[in-house]
Amino acid sequence: MTTDALPGARPAPAGRAPAGATGAGLLPAGAPLLELRAINKSFGSVRALTDIDLVITAGEVTALVGDNGAGKSTLIKAIAGISPPDSGEMLWRGKPVHVSHPKDASALGIATVYQDLALCDNLDIVQNLYLGRERLHLRTLDETTMELGAKRALADLSVVTVRSIRQLVASLSGGQRQAVAVAKAVMGNAELVILDEPTAALGVSQTRQVLDLIKRLADKGIAVIVISHNLRDVFEVANRIAVLYLGRLAGVAPAAEFDTQTAVEMITTGTRGARPDTKVAADGEKDA
Repeated sequence: MTTDALPGARPAPAGRAPAGATGAGLLPAGAPLLELRAINKSFGSVRALTDIDLVITAGEVTALVGDNGAGKSTLIKAIAGISPPDSGEMLWRGKPVHVSHPKDASALGIATVYQDLALCDNLDIVQNLYLGRERLHLRTLDETTMELGAKRALADLSVVTVRSIRQLVASLSGGQRQAVAVAKAVMGNAELVILDEPTAALGVSQTRQVLDLIKRLADKGIAVIVISHNLRDVFEVANRIAVLYLGRLAGVAPAAEFDTQTAVEMITTGTRGARPDTKVAADGEKDA
């Protein structure tokens, strides 16, 4: 079975959103939003996930870390309805749910932004944000309504680096593209946003834009799951860290209970040595 917390772990800190703060229909910060109980998934004879127990809370960032093949992608695909688990239970807002298709996840308020971002380079920002859900007026595209909605979505996330909402996505930087993809997800009234390697292959300034964006999502009361191999990014934005090792949950604890050495140790061995907890050194992070 998995461990719910690291040895000696203190209670998780409150989310970045003020206690009790809610958005439109959002749960109070720190309240359980998604609960996974004994989730299992196999592909033939290969056991990809084994007895995963994990709680995702509103208004907090949970970092999902682990080596290649640890089961991170399989777990988020199970949550997103792309590859449903073989057994186990998922609870949304305390009630059991069955997520067997991406539409089921979307209907609940779960949005996933994958590494490829699923944006169309030959379309502008407005067209990408409303792709598949265009607004109509008298059987023609309601460009005014969609432009206003696009401006509002970007403004809500404090995205101010975009020159024009009518510029092609192909002309955007990596950080700007990530912001558009997240805005598209949040426009569907998402309560949980899953980000798969959001800073991969980004430069320093673009990475900063994305990390600030993740913090703003949490500030709005939205739960965030971040998958990343970059521990520097993880320690900066995460409230909690969940470590997967060979398909099992090696441990979950507040980010403050980890340092780089501890995180790397759990990622590579699935266990934690019996040594005193230390804070994350400001200059001690490195990629894993």
